[in-house]
This record gives sequence, C-alpha cells and structure tokens, in this order.
Amino acid sequence: MAAELVISGGRLVAPAGAVEPVDVVIDGGHITGVMPAGTGPAARLRLDASDAWVMPGFVDIQVHFRTPGGTESEDMASGAAGAAMGGVTACLIMPNTIPAIDSPAMVRDVLALAAGLPCDIRTSACVTADRAGELLTDLGALYAAGVRVFTDDGDCVADDSLMEQALAATVELSGAVISQHAEDPDMVSGGVINAGAVADRLGVRGRPADAEVSVVHRDIELARRTGGRYHVLHLSTAAAMELVVQAKRDGLAVTAEVTPQHLVLTEDDVERLGTTGKMNPPLRLAADVAALRRGIVDGALDAVATDHAPHHPVLKDRPLADAPPGMIGVETMASVVWSELVASGEMSPARFVEVVSTAPARIAGITDHGGPIRTGSPANVTVFDPAETWTVRAADLQSRSLNSPWAGQALTGRVRHTVLSGRPVVVDSQLA
Repeated sequence: MAAELVISGGRLVAPAGAVEPVDVVIDGGHITGVMPAGTGPAARLRLDASDAWVMPGFVDIQVHFRTPGGTESEDMASGAAGAAMGGVTACLIMPNTIPAIDSPAMVRDVLALAAGLPCDIRTSACVTADRAGELLTDLGALYAAGVRVFTDDGDCVADDSLMEQALAATVELSGAVISQHAEDPDMVSGGVINAGAVADRLGVRGRPADAEVSVVHRDIELARRTGGRYHVLHLSTAAAMELVVQAKRDGLAVTAEVTPQHLVLTEDDVERLGTTGKMNPPLRLAADVAALRRGIVDGALDAVATDHAPHHPVLKDRPLADAPPGMIGVETMASVVWSELVASGEMSPARFVEVVSTAPARIAGITDHGGPIRTGSPANVTVFDPAETWTVRAADLQSRSLNSPWAGQALTGRVRHTVLSGRPVVVDSQLA
C-alpha cells in the first residue's frame, strides 16, 4: 500500500554534521519511517529534498497577525501564508490586538479564526487586563484555556508588584512563562529610535539602551525572588544579554530571544530604511549586533523570533516620529539567519535548528513542533535548500504590508517545502 507522502533524498541535521540522504515516510500526520534514500515505499505524493536539509518545522514565538482590530495590515490568513512560505509550522500571536486577548473567550475566538490555515497558530494572552498595567488577568483561567505564554507585548509590565505576582503564578502553572517587552516606559516616553548619534542627526527623541537593561535587571531579581519563569522578548542590547547570562549561571528559569533584524541591522540603517527601520526596542549599535550574534551562536541567547509587525503602507507613510514601530519578517526569518550566520560559517546547521525551531517550541510549550525527525514524531517538517539564492521583493511576500527591511536584498537559503501535520502546505517554494 502506498504511503501518503515521502520526502525523498534529503539530509537530516545532526550535531555531528552531514549525514547520508534519507527518505522520510509520512502517514496519518506522523512520520512513520526514516530510511536510506531510495529505499522508501511508493507514495501518493513524493517531495524532492535532494541537496536540501530536512528539518523540524520552524517555530516563531512572536508574531502580530493583527486580528482582531488591524486586519488592513494583516489577518490570520495572510500571516499564516507568510509563515508557511517561511517554513514556519507553528507560531505564537501576541495579544496586543483590539480588543486585547485577555480572556478565555478572546482566546477561543482568535483560535477559531486560525483553524484550517497553513500554519499552526497559537496565542499568548495579556498579563494585565487590556494591557493597561493596572490589574492582573485571570492567569489560571487563561492557562486552562490553553495559554502558556503571558505578555503585555508592546507595553512593559512596569508595576513591580504586578510583575512579581505574575511571575509567582508561573510556579503553580506548569510550563507557563511571563514574556516581557523590556523597556521602561518612563525612560522611552516619546522616544522614536535608539538614543544616540542617528537620533540626534534626525532630530528625534531617543529610546536609551538603559531602558531595556533596567527592566531586565528588575525582572530577573523578581524571578529570583519568586522562582518564576521569565522570558525576554526581542532582546536588543549586549548589557541586557549579560544579565541573562548571569541569571542562567545562577540557575534561574530565564530565557531570551533575539530578532533577525537585531542580529544584522543597526541604528545607522534607519536613515536608509526610513520608517521601515523603526521598531521597539529600536535597532541599536554595531557593538550590540556583534554581541548578540555571538550570543545566539554560543547559547547565551536561546531563540530567534521575528516580532513580525505588519503595518499598512498608509500607516508607515508618515514622518518617522509619527509612524508605528515594526517590520515584517516571518516569511524571511530562516533565510536571513541562514545567510548571515550559517552560510558565513558562524553557526552550524544543528544550532540553526535549535534557535529557529527546537528552543522556541520549548519556551512556548508547543510540544508537537520542533522535535527531531524520527519515527513516531508529528509530521511538521521543513525542507530547506541551503544553496538557493533569491532576492526579497516586498510585494511578492504574502503579508498585506510591505514594511520589510530586507526588500531588495539577495539571500542564500530558501524553504523548498513545508509540511504541516502531514499535509504539504508549501511545495517547490509555492503555496500548495
């Protein structure tokens, strides 16, 4: 009897390096066999993976799909399509929607909208009601509704007492984590881009690095006091990373992610990119970029996440101080990281899989993604061609928005196929 799907002739990523090509057999949404290439059974559909890597599907734990309240910039369908094209089989949406995702009913509503799309969309939920920073949400009820990540992303939970209570709650909620947008709101009030020479040249107010460092320091101390689990969203400074490193040495349950843009771009790029180069936390200095690159390679940082933040061109077509912050990235994440770090020899393919798949899935409690390619595992798989070069064109991406900082850039490495729960959703770099 023919198998439903065979991914043929690809190499699995292994810590020891390259391995012999294999056939990966898939039936019923699971991997049912991994065998030497050419020995797999007949199949109703065969996907060619020759000269490519077969990897666990990528996982992006910080995306904004603008549903509800901002669907002119993105919706679930366009966001999921971009994710699938980028090899992302699971992603976590942020709760700074209108209305905010702060109740079990809202969790159910947004997940119902995500059903059947080409990416497994999960949701986080707010730490405080309506992200107002005044009253904790019912973390227990949200947890019972399936939420594992709690964040007021877009805003910092600035109140010490509320943050302490939230972190303490994670001790009783197994697998729960408080994710923080770590910028002191008083220190960044009115700030537009990184505080420094470029902000001075452009005549705009800056967002100082110390605003991130001070919040990360406070939160780590609260995690130490409570035993709670803490995750830093889109960490952007070398100094904050050192705090995370020390917290890990001390045995605290602390993790941190970094975006592709913070691994590549600096404040100087804002002058070239205009409002597309504006994001929170802002693009920093070259020294920060160098430190963060070392950190994601050597394990000081845990994961890459995009902070995919689409904004309709009308919203971005404003003066720098008035335009909303954010840039799109879920479709280009893997190719940017591969181009910048793996193709250059800084990062191994095994570490690449860890930071774009395994670690983010572990942090967010997404247990059926990010695991190894082996018999019995859920068939959430990405086939990645490490040699294909392509040029990013914002209008060709799946997003409803155009604010990609990579537009016009040639990248090395591209997703060839994406398989979600055994179903091919991208075939030969095209949506199935």
